[in-house]
Amino acid sequence: MIDKQTVQGLVEKWLNDKDYFLTDLTISDDDRIVVEIDHKEGVWIDDCVELSKFIEANLDRDVEDYELEVGSAGIGQPFKVRQQYVNNIGNEVEILLSDGSKLKGVLKDADDDGFTAVVKKKVKLEGAKRPKMVDEDVRLAYGEAKEVKAVIKF
Repeated sequence: MIDKQTVQGLVEKWLNDKDYFLTDLTISDDDRIVVEIDHKEGVWIDDCVELSKFIEANLDRDVEDYELEVGSAGIGQPFKVRQQYVNNIGNEVEILLSDGSKLKGVLKDADDDGFTAVVKKKVKLEGAKRPKMVDEDVRLAYGEAKEVKAVIKF
């Protein structure tokens, strides 16, 4: 079986002087390697091909036969790493909480511990007859959200 650390080292070496970052790397029991990369401005297929060739040039098919797939994290897919949160600051996101409830708001910030989104909330203000929509900061640890993804608008 191909060692995940070996492949991760190769990917990190290729990423070293680029603005791309690794979002996911999996190796199945039958040596199917899947590498997902991302970039703030999107992923170019030429770069996926270049990374694929780089990995293939550094693995020996005579020792281990494997299948290799290199691609982007994908539009509309849940965030997997902190850099995806950072890249989406200012964008609308949909958050699925661990309890199954959903929030929609604008990603305000992200750090090592979690992220903050500004969500609209109905609040009855003192003296008002009807509730009004107000912005509220919601701070969540990464583990409190089951899934966070950018809202795609056309």
